[in-house]
Amino acid sequence: MTIHKEGYRTIALCTIIVAVLNLLSFYFISIHLPWLSWLIFFVSLAFLLFIISFFRVPSRIPSIDEKYIVCPADGKVVVIEEITDVEYFHDRRLQVSIFMSPANVHRNVNPISGEVIYSQYHKGKYLVAWNPKSSTENERHSVVLKNPKGSLLVKQIAGAVAKRIINYLSPGQKV
Repeated sequence: MTIHKEGYRTIALCTIIVAVLNLLSFYFISIHLPWLSWLIFFVSLAFLLFIISFFRVPSRIPSIDEKYIVCPADGKVVVIEEITDVEYFHDRRLQVSIFMSPANVHRNVNPISGEVIYSQYHKGKYLVAWNPKSSTENERHSVVLKNPKGSLLVKQIAGAVAKRIINYLSPGQKV
């Protein structure tokens, strides 16, 4: 397992905050209320470990088979339904929605190999995931991948907790 490069800055900042908080706690509070200093230590350590786990990238061996679509994200499939795409295809498509909780790995992969033919960032809100408008009003990034078997639209949608989407794909790129 490694840490995603986008997480180094956040982890470093949280480590500094946790260290300073605990130094101050043990210096000023531990004399009178040692249990409180230990409580602050364990809660802040748990928070730091959560932040580190959020940016983890586990070692995985990808399934490479042109006849399959690989799941692009860890999480729970919450919706499989037919919808009318209004962004790119403008026709009926099958939508598979995956909810990623804060405990899931937040690194996505390309579900198929091929060429990136569309990549578009959309500014937006940070509504909670269960809000019906979150998929259309939240910040999101859409990518269309095309190969000889067909085309696929992938949307990454930010939420109330994970408020940042960083996508490295650009049109013309082979994945």
